[in-house]
Amino acid sequence: MSDCKSSEPPTLRGDETTVKILVVGHFGAGKTTLVHGLSEIEPLSTEEVMTSAGVGIDHDETPGKTTTTVAMDFGRVHLSDNLVLYLFGAPGQARFWEIFEELATGALGALVLTGTSRLEDTFPVLEQIEHLGLPYLVAVNAFDGEPQHPEERLRAAMDLPPGTRIVRCDARDRSSTRDALVHLVTYLLSLEPEPA
Repeated sequence: MSDCKSSEPPTLRGDETTVKILVVGHFGAGKTTLVHGLSEIEPLSTEEVMTSAGVGIDHDETPGKTTTTVAMDFGRVHLSDNLVLYLFGAPGQARFWEIFEELATGALGALVLTGTSRLEDTFPVLEQIEHLGLPYLVAVNAFDGEPQHPEERLRAAMDLPPGTRIVRCDARDRSSTRDALVHLVTYLLSLEPEPA
């Protein structure tokens, strides 16, 4: 896959392996940016303008953020000629957990996005993912001006179980987000299948 979008998305032959991946994270983590920037097809989005009705419900501390996902973002990307990922970006607010759970149905795993200045906002998302039993990888999004902490400190701050993988990415960078997904899929393939 190239790092720049072509005008025509790759045509599906029908014999590819397809995988559903959930993209989750706290409000303002970069989920929509990641799905939209990586998708080879026109992404589906349910972004709505935030109004004064959301004050005190939605975080409004993210500079320049005027919209929020209310149902999902959807995109498709080829990781290789034979492997296609369907990306489902879930809303980050607790009031949308029911949608989050519905989107998780059939997902092979989850990419959990977070920023280093909002690690505490990741706890409820991680709890949801663990409650659903989905394997996941944490992708620390590179927001401008945020502190860069060593992995051990990030792991301790998020109280991650041993073995949980952490990668760094920039949701605005196609190559970086693709690499994060490659790490996630590699991790998912390494898991022992459960006995039937």
